[in-house]
Amino acid sequence: MTEKRTDAHLRSMTGFAAATGGSDPFRWTWDIRSVNGKGLDLRLRVPDWIDGLETALRPLVAARAKRGNVTLSLRLTRDDAVSGLSLNQDVMRGVVQNLLAIEAEAMEQGLSLAPSRATDIAALRGVMETGPSQDDPAPLRASLLADVTSLLDAFDDMRAREGRALHEVLLAQLTEVQALTQQAATLAEARKDEVAATLHRNLARVLEGAGGADPDRVAQELALLAVKADVTEEIDRLHTHVGAARALLADGGPVGRKLDFLMQEFNREANTLCSKAQNADLTAVGLALKALIDQMREQVQNVE
Repeated sequence: MTEKRTDAHLRSMTGFAAATGGSDPFRWTWDIRSVNGKGLDLRLRVPDWIDGLETALRPLVAARAKRGNVTLSLRLTRDDAVSGLSLNQDVMRGVVQNLLAIEAEAMEQGLSLAPSRATDIAALRGVMETGPSQDDPAPLRASLLADVTSLLDAFDDMRAREGRALHEVLLAQLTEVQALTQQAATLAEARKDEVAATLHRNLARVLEGAGGADPDRVAQELALLAVKADVTEEIDRLHTHVGAARALLADGGPVGRKLDFLMQEFNREANTLCSKAQNADLTAVGLALKALIDQMREQVQNVE
């Protein structure tokens, strides 16, 4: 059964964890790291001779990371000097038989040989050899899968800590966006008389030079100018987007894609606000909004 996330906090897509472990005669080092990505890209670098290890690891990692480029590496070593050493029975029997033949011949020739010791025989080439300590990798695979949980926990904890920091930063930025949007609403309300006066001046000039112009056509043009100067919808949508972003942050979980899309909507409204401003103060607020939204987008790029 795979480990599953049980909370809904934000997580960063950037994370790192390392751990070491062992089960005689093996020693290993785990390394997992992740960076930003549009989707989930898992790259596992594990020994391919441990059958089924990669297949078992994939769902474990995928249960922890929903987005990002994640690389899990395993470096495995074996202490051959301790447990990889084994006796080659065939070579040993051949050596013993040869020694017996040599001793028998020496006795016939009247030679006295020193007794052979087991350590002398073991030191001969081929008697003791190194090789796999076990043919079945299942016990090793089970040990590794049991050990990797602590690594994934550490990886998850780091990404959760980064996520909490991102949450606080984004909330603060949303508060600034809300304040700037309210400031834009105040400026837009204050400039209504100025806009109306400008339209009346334009109307007077049009009527003076239009002669027999169609009054309905003139009215349509003036209405179009009024719409182009009205930023009420943009301000309303900015307020709505702030509320939607706060709701996503409250829900938590893997909301990075939704937040990224919402940042595009924020930017669209700020651009339109600037283009409609026709007022130095309102333009300045629009530019401040654009700069702040760009900072938010940078932060959102790290949200899972």
